[in-house]
Amino acid sequence: MGNTAAQEIAAGYATEGGALELGTVVIDGVVDPSARVRIPFATLNRHGLVAGATGTGKTKTLQGLAEQLSTAGVPVLLADVKSDLSGMARPGESNPKIESRAEDTGDDWVATGFPVEFLSLGGSSSAVPIRATLTQFGPILLSKVLDLNDTQESTLGLIFHWADQQGLPLLDTKDLRAVIQHLTSDEGKADLKGIGGVSSATAGVILRALVNLEAAGGEDFFGEPEFDPRDLMRQVDGKGVVTLLELADQAANPRLFSTFLMWLLAELYEDLPEAGDLDKPKLVFFFDEAHLLFNGASKAFLERIEQTVKLIRSKGVGVFFCTQLPTDIPNNVLSQLGARIQHALRAFTPEDQDALKKTVRTYPNTKNYDMEEALTSLGTGEAIVTVLSERGAPTPVAWARMRAPRSLMAAIGAADVTAAAKASPLYPKYGETVDRESAYEKLTAKIAEAPPPPPPPDDAPPPPPRQQREEPGMVAEVLGSPVVKSFLRSAASALGREITRGLFGTRRR
Repeated sequence: MGNTAAQEIAAGYATEGGALELGTVVIDGVVDPSARVRIPFATLNRHGLVAGATGTGKTKTLQGLAEQLSTAGVPVLLADVKSDLSGMARPGESNPKIESRAEDTGDDWVATGFPVEFLSLGGSSSAVPIRATLTQFGPILLSKVLDLNDTQESTLGLIFHWADQQGLPLLDTKDLRAVIQHLTSDEGKADLKGIGGVSSATAGVILRALVNLEAAGGEDFFGEPEFDPRDLMRQVDGKGVVTLLELADQAANPRLFSTFLMWLLAELYEDLPEAGDLDKPKLVFFFDEAHLLFNGASKAFLERIEQTVKLIRSKGVGVFFCTQLPTDIPNNVLSQLGARIQHALRAFTPEDQDALKKTVRTYPNTKNYDMEEALTSLGTGEAIVTVLSERGAPTPVAWARMRAPRSLMAAIGAADVTAAAKASPLYPKYGETVDRESAYEKLTAKIAEAPPPPPPPDDAPPPPPRQQREEPGMVAEVLGSPVVKSFLRSAASALGREITRGLFGTRRR
């Protein structure tokens, strides 16, 4: 009975083209090595989800998926949040557990290393540092990093717009500080006359958030040379390069890390041509700790994530979100994820139980498993799977025993990572910071060149009567009315949205 049911499930995963081998079907605790569970390469740009509690095997699943993609010539970006994937650069080591897993999954396991590129977000890391300019990053993504509210995000958009109109490049954090300080000075307030302005209170919030970002190492990330996302799409000896992006000095600011990945995705969308239907994707992104991307996100930010995920598939890019609970992903994004690999869930608290019930409802009906029991009974390295078949229909739900990775399932050490990074062709391109003339230098030079104000003449007229001096207060009272404030906020928001052409207000210069 079990073998027949396993074969029926596996029939739904049959494919005529190439496919990723996930594992084999388990029924009533019995594994059938001939009942294969696969994801067709042609459907990988329909995106996916890898979820499960800590310690259930998510990271090893990501490692195995990345290995097979690399073997097929598909480049991969993996966010190595816990810095334990560097072993992909080395062949694995056989042991009884791996041999048993290979037998269960019908895998002709061979120890294999893969071409790996080690990158980090700025800072004094052992990997190749990568950076982005603030102009390119844009106000919407920066607002997410700085944890700004809607009003502050609108003001930041106005600041970016003004700097763009004045030809003042915002390359690093000191550029943005200089522009904000200028626009809140007596001279700068006149520059925004007629379209609102930057209030001292809002400017103070943004400046304090910038200082906190710099203290957490953020100033090392923003600047030049700016990373070109096309450097992710490389092959070595026919294998796709696996890019491991680590936190480096950003460990205290995972919000920047996840938002940077979204920026990379938006940049790829802008740069890549339309691809249509492909036999396999051009690139696959893995967003580890995806809940960090969505926590506290503004409505504008969530809308742009949804739009990016929806559109990027036409450029041949696949995206997999990795997190503990499927409920971490907004419904509008979750509905676009065709492949689902769900490792074990825990149901220790009422919130966990609610998440479990919601997760069960997202799977097709199945006669083979009690889904609530299955999701809490999965062993390490096992998952409940459903994907899109080549004809675009969901496959039957399968309890799968996942294949073991072929590369080393351990870190290789900082010294080896440093040696690999220094030998990388990307190191000469991104290894050293460049600080060219930008907004900070231009505004500093402008202040230095400004002539001192002339002394008042000896025959200066007497001050105007009291009622004339009070007229500015009347103007302030009008500007302070709720109607006028609402109009100015709307104007600033509209200008902020017009900054640039990108999905997140970014533009490559």
